[in-house]
Formats: sequence, structure tokens, C-alpha cells
Amino acid sequence: MNATFHDLNDAAVFITGGGNGIGAALTDGFMAQGAKVAFVGRSDASEFVQKMQDKHGSAPLFIQCDITDTQALQNAMDSAVAAHGALRVLVNNAANDMRYDALDINEATWDAQQAINLKAYFFACQKAASLMTPKGAIINYSSITYMMGLAGMVPYVTANAGITGMTRALAREWGPRGLRVNAIAPGWVFTQKQETQWATPESKAAFLQKQCLQDFIKPEDMVGGTLFLASSASAMMTGQTIAIDAGVVGTG
Repeated sequence: MNATFHDLNDAAVFITGGGNGIGAALTDGFMAQGAKVAFVGRSDASEFVQKMQDKHGSAPLFIQCDITDTQALQNAMDSAVAAHGALRVLVNNAANDMRYDALDINEATWDAQQAINLKAYFFACQKAASLMTPKGAIINYSSITYMMGLAGMVPYVTANAGITGMTRALAREWGPRGLRVNAIAPGWVFTQKQETQWATPESKAAFLQKQCLQDFIKPEDMVGGTLFLASSASAMMTGQTIAIDAGVVGTG
């Protein structure tokens, strides 16, 4: 990461799903700016925490937590503030992009998918608004899937459309308090999970043809845009959704 966002030095940052995939790249990116990062995840992240300690000379605060447990999520955010001070940045990143035939989705599956992909986002935002410093920034990770209307993942696509609407509404509601709320819509980012569960040479080649830029997107490619939205460099931006997708969709 070449850019330096000086106002993020010593800033308290909270990331959901910050120990793997895109989230791990974000934790690394914020720590490189000198931020104090806390993150939650369902799986043990002690190995990643040690990696960050070795790289940056300080460790992120990891709190093991299922974000669908609203009380546990909000308690984790309280713990982060107790450790790092008033919250400056929330990044809602954790998600589950399971594939389903729409005719096979039952009520329990629908509710479970909305719990992780939309409900948890709102209650993290709600808690953040009560913990944030003036001019705090919330960044919600959406996806270009809802812009494309992708088949085979209706619960996830629906939740991401909801994230965008929620982002706009919260930006309007909390703007008078000085809080900014924006969203990032990644394209197909090739995390280890994507490579293991969904990607094939054929599907990757086909998707690459949809992009203007003919390179596969890596988790690290999400860092710069997130830091920009978190920093004072984007001080007058709110209610926006930025696609970082190598040019698959058009916005505006």
C-alpha cells in the first residue's frame, strides 16, 4: 500500500471478519497506517494475530464471536472501545455467499442468511453510532452481485441490495451527527475460500471477460478504497456505494 492516510494513525478501527480473506487484508492495511485494530470472527485467529504482531510490532485485538449473536457482537465492540478508545471506523465485512437453488430455500435458510449478511450489519452500525468519535466513518461491504442480479445466490444478493439501501438511509439519518456511512461493492475477489469452494478455471476465465481490467482481483485490492473512505480524504462523501470490480458494472 503506497498511500499514507495520516489521520488513521492511532485511530480505533473495528472490523467484522477481520482474520481471513478480505478482512485480513483490511486488518493488515489499517495496521500499516498505525491504526489500532480490533476484529471479530467465528474461528480462532491467533496465528493471524501473531503474524500481524511480527509484521507491525503490535497485535490487533481479536475477539472470537459469531456476529449473528447481536449481544455478543455489541459486547465485542464495547471491549474494543475499552481497549482502544472511542471508535473511529467500523468496517462491516463478514459475509456468507452460499449458493442455493431458489426453489430449495426454506425459511430457516433464508433467516440464517439474512442474519449474517444483513441483520448483523445493521446492529453493528447501530452500536458503532453510539461509540463513535465525531466524524466517525462506517464502511459496509456490499457486492456487485445485486447490480448484476446473479442467479443461484438469491439470499446473498438480496442482502447486499439491502446493505446499499441501509447505507443510504443511515447516511441521511446520522449525517447531522457528523457520521459518514458508505459502502464498497467488490467484484469477484479471489480469496482462499473462493478458490476452494466456487472458482474453476472456466468460471474465472468467463468472469475475467466481464471486467475492463484483465487481472484477477485480490483481497489486497480492496484496501486502498477502504482506507480512503475511512479517512478524512473522503470527508464530504457519504451515502455512496463504490464498486471495486475491475470495471464489471457501471454506477452513476
